[in-house]
Amino acid sequence: MYAIIKTGGKQYRVQKDDVFKIEKINAEAGDTVTFDEVLAVGGDTLTVGTPCVEGCAVQAEVLEQGKNDKVIIYKYKAKKDYRKKNGHRQPYTLVKVTDIVTGGAKTEAAPADDVKPSMSMKKEELLAIASKKGIEVSSKATKAEILEAIEA
Repeated sequence: MYAIIKTGGKQYRVQKDDVFKIEKINAEAGDTVTFDEVLAVGGDTLTVGTPCVEGCAVQAEVLEQGKNDKVIIYKYKAKKDYRKKNGHRQPYTLVKVTDIVTGGAKTEAAPADDVKPSMSMKKEELLAIASKKGIEVSSKATKAEILEAIEA
């Protein structure tokens, strides 16, 4: 059985015991995270969601937080004596899929409930925390406004 999940603006095809890198998420090594945005589940038959499959989730264990290899950015303009060199290391989270839950038996991960919202989190993560707490926040609100609503 496999699933296609969406996290960090990217889509991944995952199976049980797969280990892969995703965009950095706010979790410590050893924590269990749940990916609720399951776009499709396959096996004997393919189930495609509109946009997500109801009652499906992928549970994964965080193995480590790290940084990818350095990417060198070099800008150059001919005959103008302009050269600019810069480097970047993108942070990532290494996760291992432990279970693909289907059929409405979705369970919530306990560490995700204990996460404290902060300004360093992505706007989508803050909106998810607000919705879990039952707080109505507009999707057009700024991160600061969402934080104020959660803390109030």
